[in-house]
Amino acid sequence: LNAPFRIIYSREARKKIRAVLDDFQPDVVHLNNIQYHLTPSIILETNKWRKETKKECKIVYTTHDYQLVCPSHGMFDVNMKPCERCLDGHYIHCLTVIGQIEGHFILPPQNKTTKYEHVIPQLVAIEESKDIEGLIIILNTVGGDIEAGLALAELLSGMRKPTVSLVLGGGHSIGVPLAVSAKKSFIVPSATMTVHPVRMNGLVLGVPQTLSYFDKMQERIVRFVADNSSMKSERFRELMTATGELVMDVGTVLDGESAVKEGLIDSLGGLSDALDCLYGMITKENR
Repeated sequence: LNAPFRIIYSREARKKIRAVLDDFQPDVVHLNNIQYHLTPSIILETNKWRKETKKECKIVYTTHDYQLVCPSHGMFDVNMKPCERCLDGHYIHCLTVIGQIEGHFILPPQNKTTKYEHVIPQLVAIEESKDIEGLIIILNTVGGDIEAGLALAELLSGMRKPTVSLVLGGGHSIGVPLAVSAKKSFIVPSATMTVHPVRMNGLVLGVPQTLSYFDKMQERIVRFVADNSSMKSERFRELMTATGELVMDVGTVLDGESAVKEGLIDSLGGLSDALDCLYGMITKENR
């Protein structure tokens, strides 16, 4: 892990250049090819030496390549055209929602889960950070706890910073509100999204109050999806209660193209499309 950092910073180089400075007391320090072995850290030590000794020593640097300002050393892309890709670079955060969304009950250890109590402080930190400019959410989830998933979706939709979601593999059940909670949503062609009614595990009392509770919970999801996507609430209910789609269940499975056509997801695309969109939103906001 230390290897990548040794080409930009070296304690050994700083110690040795300090010994040379103390011994030689130069009026000018002329730098050539300091990358890799000497590293730019010797500039820091030279500045420190100048301040401590109050020596009026000049630093002159002769460049032989563009490594200090260009990772590829040449400032040209693969087509030998001037490369400016790093000029508008942005600092973003990637949040993954994978497996099953774990809520108030701990799932078995063999389950791949996203723990909502871990994600909530992350979202707060991202929103408060002065450095993070945008957020991309990568989803491949089977769903999970409704209350937990909806809580995360509400947090995401309320963020001021640019947010983009990308559905890979699946964005099922409560993953649907999470997918549409971003300001812009994408889905890959091979991904699917399952829309179905609210269900509950364990003991269920067969009384009108239980049905009323289910209906209210379902209405919260319908309203959220309708408010954060281009799909009408009536159409979402139709897909949720369809009986001819699933063999042993009620609901609808939408592939990537169908999800976009129905207005549930904004665009069909992959990672590069989602990142380009996010960078564009950040650039527009910074103007």
